[in-house]
Amino acid sequence: MQRGIGEIRAVRPVVVRAQDEAAAVLPVDGLVDRRLDGFRTLAGAPLRLAITSARARVLGIDSAVAVVLRLADDARVADIAALTHGDVARVPPAEPAAPAVAAALDLTKLARRLPAVLVAETAPCILGDDTPVITIDADAIVDFRAAVVNSLAIAGEANIPLVGGVTTRFVGFNDALGDDAVAVVIGMIDVKTPVPVRLHSACLTGDVFGSRRCDCGDQLRLAIEKIAEMGGGVILYLDQEGRGLGLANKLRAYRLQDGGLDTVDANTALGFEDDERDYGVAARMLAMLGISRIRLLTNNPAKLTSLSEAGIEVVARLPLQAPVNRDNRAYLEAKAARAGHSIDGLIEALAGKK
Repeated sequence: MQRGIGEIRAVRPVVVRAQDEAAAVLPVDGLVDRRLDGFRTLAGAPLRLAITSARARVLGIDSAVAVVLRLADDARVADIAALTHGDVARVPPAEPAAPAVAAALDLTKLARRLPAVLVAETAPCILGDDTPVITIDADAIVDFRAAVVNSLAIAGEANIPLVGGVTTRFVGFNDALGDDAVAVVIGMIDVKTPVPVRLHSACLTGDVFGSRRCDCGDQLRLAIEKIAEMGGGVILYLDQEGRGLGLANKLRAYRLQDGGLDTVDANTALGFEDDERDYGVAARMLAMLGISRIRLLTNNPAKLTSLSEAGIEVVARLPLQAPVNRDNRAYLEAKAARAGHSIDGLIEALAGKK
């Protein structure tokens, strides 16, 4: 599986097999015309484009499952990009994607690529340079998500003093995908009592550069302050940029927001669900730290549900009310109204900004 994900990230084809059928697929994220021509020659037949049901609905296709679109023989990368994350005047006829193709879309998500692939009518065994095309079972793609969580291991730890005199211990984790996560242990914790915990998805723009488009950096700093005041706790800093889309796709979503979409519609316009995060890794990190009962600092009820389903007892939710400004106002409104976030006092705070 790791090699298959590597092939997707390198924009190389793989064969995905499900039951008695197989499909040769090529990711469109990072595709250039030269590779498109090579794959078309390799396939020896017209290509199809597979997209998720979320993207299909954006294109006006009423489908609850992934679909495939027949491409014109002379379609170029720009034409494909318009169908996957742009605007098009005419949408080709669609039909439901086969299980192997649907699994291939899940594979692109594991690789943090745009969820869209080119599909060959036939499944070639070798590339043009006689390099074998690897084959992946669809079931293995499903099982790999759980395997990644179980592969989590502590890679190292160190004491890190923070600004303001906060003492912390950073515990670094990595997994089979090579992704990193960090548990920031603040002060002293007693695992026999409910431990204050914050699950924080990495946000380069907000956490590092102080972006005003979101409240991520403010929430992170507020969580550190609150946990320190409570005497100790843990912040799990998770590699889930852009609610699990990855940095590049998050920036694409921002561009769509600049065009008028809110944060929910921007994600689905790219073919993703609104929130692609899986908190199994967070539950695994807590278990490895010996923590089973927590007080969760969050405005997102989905985190409570996911952790509870993974065996972590959440005894209380502690809200985090970050500052509202004119740049993050629409983002916060969408999170409250459409993503189900319980943002305490948000309406009053927003009213004061009008």
